[in-house]
Amino acid sequence: MLEDTRVPDHFVEQAGWCADLGSPFTAALLRKFAEDFDAGGPIYDLCKDWDGNPRKDALALRIAGALHHAVLTGDAPELAAAYPAAKYDWSMDDVWASAGPWLTTHIEHVRSFIQNPPQTNETRRCIALLPGFLHLADTYRMPMNLLELGASAGLNQNWDRYAYDGGTWQRVGTSDVSISTHWRGPEPAHLDTAPIIASRAACDLNPINVADQAAYLRLKSYTWPDQTERLSRLDAAASLAQRTGVRVDQADAVDWLARKLSERPQGELTIVYHSVFLVYPPREVIAQIMQMIEQAGAGASANAPLAWLCFEPESLFGGNRTSPRMQTRLKTWPNGENLLLNESDGHVTEVDSLLG
Repeated sequence: MLEDTRVPDHFVEQAGWCADLGSPFTAALLRKFAEDFDAGGPIYDLCKDWDGNPRKDALALRIAGALHHAVLTGDAPELAAAYPAAKYDWSMDDVWASAGPWLTTHIEHVRSFIQNPPQTNETRRCIALLPGFLHLADTYRMPMNLLELGASAGLNQNWDRYAYDGGTWQRVGTSDVSISTHWRGPEPAHLDTAPIIASRAACDLNPINVADQAAYLRLKSYTWPDQTERLSRLDAAASLAQRTGVRVDQADAVDWLARKLSERPQGELTIVYHSVFLVYPPREVIAQIMQMIEQAGAGASANAPLAWLCFEPESLFGGNRTSPRMQTRLKTWPNGENLLLNESDGHVTEVDSLLG
């Protein structure tokens, strides 16, 4: 069991990150969690016996997700009336006047809900990955065999169909999903390149079928309620995924990737990619995945090249272990490229481009 002080400290820390990422509502809500924990309220009852690491487990976001889920499903109409979707000038005092009693009444339901970790599918990360995909398309000029790890609902498999807007540059898409961010530095090269996708495949331990309304609402509940742009983009991306038949295999990433790498086709560029995935597996599993990709790369050829494109914390690459910054990196075989493309935050609200 954790020392009590660690839980409210986690709530306050996470509130700061939410504020920095443009969600004043979630930040205020998590500060209420800290106050309620200290006051011995329903948050204390939920968290007092939590036996994991609240920060690594994202405990605050689990509880926030449970409340948003109740709003989205209609299970908490009074709470929904106080949430940002219904009240743009929301008051956290009004929110908590409904949230506190609802948590008390539904505490066993919430206790069950928070046993599962938050699961999101942030499509805006595609704009950080885009320069890597375009570089590969221009360099190899061959069909792509796409393999995504930790794909959640698989929405990022449609990266080539999205429209992109970096402020000083744009790329037209073939769908109504549009991704924008504040882009600093060189614009991506080869913006007019049209990648040829031969195949798309993805895996996740717990894939989400966006055609299943209950599963989709749970996914949506982890998107912060006052971030209307993210919510709208998620709806559009989910709709596109249904139309294009996106599929995610339920599988362990190590087993799945080993099989896919052994079956990679000749005459195609195989791309292993992922975004904010390697923060979840145990260290030994992370090392195993990295080693597997390196070993497969050693056996790559000009007729069956391999690329590894990822958007992950800089700490995984020997950087500052406490930094929240993410880096987009690209490594290819057999030509031996190893590129740092850009840096950003976890939601890609802004990008510092390092290579055009």
